[in-house]
Amino acid sequence: MKKLLTALLIAGCTFSAASQTANDPKLEWATKVVALQQADLDGLVGQLVGTAAQDIVAGWAPRFDSAVPKARQAKATEEFNAELAKFTADANKIITGKVGQANSDALIPAYMERFSLDELKQLAAFFESPVIKKYKTATPELVDVFVKKLVASTQPDILARAKQFDVAAGKIVGSAPAAPAAKPQPQKK
Repeated sequence: MKKLLTALLIAGCTFSAASQTANDPKLEWATKVVALQQADLDGLVGQLVGTAAQDIVAGWAPRFDSAVPKARQAKATEEFNAELAKFTADANKIITGKVGQANSDALIPAYMERFSLDELKQLAAFFESPVIKKYKTATPELVDVFVKKLVASTQPDILARAKQFDVAAGKIVGSAPAAPAAKPQPQKK
């Protein structure tokens, strides 16, 4: 489905851009360069959707904690998460639906302004090269390896610094943050 949507976006982008300046070879190559980067643009859409969802959660979290009785929090959390999932799906559709137009209105003209025809051809060859395709395929795994190592090597220092923050914040606010709830111990029979 995502590949079909991407193909339709690219086709629409090509048609729209072609109607703007027919017979301009830079337009053809700029459109191709944008199409070759569509997977990266799709990732950006995911980031935009994630940011919108985070903003919603950040706005509602304090009200949720103060307004929802503890006895109802589990059910309310479930309902809240279901609505958040609906919002995320809708936001993804809305933003994805505007990608083709943003490509035509902004990205393709920006490439045409900033790059010569020869440079656009070189960019297209770059994005089509086997090593770049392999690099893009390997990138998520490489990032995961990096993040795991970075988290493992910084976690003790970050936890220590978080404790210092808690002490300072406790002096400012007047109380320490609530300690995590203790796990119930199994009863011995």
